[in-house]
Amino acid sequence: MMAQSYLLIGHMTADLTPEGNRRLGGTVSYAARVADAFGLHVRLLTSTAHNEPLLAELVPYVDEQHIISAEATSTFENIYDDHGHRTQYIRGVAAPIGVGDVPEAWLTTPLVHLAPLTGEVDPALAHVFKEATVLLTLQGWLRQWGADGQVYFKRWFDPDVLQDIDIVVFSEEDVAEAPDLEPAFAGAVDHLFVTRADKGGTYYHCGQPHQYDTPHPDEVNTTGAGDVFAAAVLSSFHLLNNDMQAVSKVAAMLGATAITRPWLDGAPTPDEVQQALRMVEQV
Repeated sequence: MMAQSYLLIGHMTADLTPEGNRRLGGTVSYAARVADAFGLHVRLLTSTAHNEPLLAELVPYVDEQHIISAEATSTFENIYDDHGHRTQYIRGVAAPIGVGDVPEAWLTTPLVHLAPLTGEVDPALAHVFKEATVLLTLQGWLRQWGADGQVYFKRWFDPDVLQDIDIVVFSEEDVAEAPDLEPAFAGAVDHLFVTRADKGGTYYHCGQPHQYDTPHPDEVNTTGAGDVFAAAVLSSFHLLNNDMQAVSKVAAMLGATAITRPWLDGAPTPDEVQQALRMVEQV
């Protein structure tokens, strides 16, 4: 039987290291590895600079790709002060992604992950996947930046768009400057996950909150843990008969595993996915 298809829409990124090197990043880069580890057929709609070398690192995890050529690849730089406070800068932005960029054959993809990072994903894309389960990782619609590239919070809440989105995932840090957005989103979508790092998180179903816990392994690097969590939610729910309590446990386990290895190495292996699924099936 052909594997179910998982469509990722958003920018892969180049993340600048303190040494000035470029490292593959972005929600789609983490989520592609997760969906592949679940045995899904991965489709990627993204935009990069022409002949972007970092794309080669995604190839083993993507079955089909449609790349919109741009003058630059979306590039992020994080600068930390002596107290660990992060200031984020955007050093380049790839092309926007709109409804007309979706290959026609992909419009019937059953699992769709909207993964904006620079506001590049047209919110109208939420309306075109009529038969899909659509998940949104919100952070990229909550960003704006100035002429110097420094990133600031931007408020975003659109009930018309959200009516066609089934699952939203964001962290409590994403909405720290507008905590009222958490109850607003909880009332606007059927399924909302708010992650709270080592404190677990809250799953809202039709506005009703349910707390979930997360394991506490030794931390190496937390980058991408939220992306792994979100992709595990969308990848696992159909395997677990839409039991979102079980889905929360699987996603929390895989998100916790992600912090035990650096960067993209934190994405789960197929064996780790099966171990997490067996854990909840035995309960």
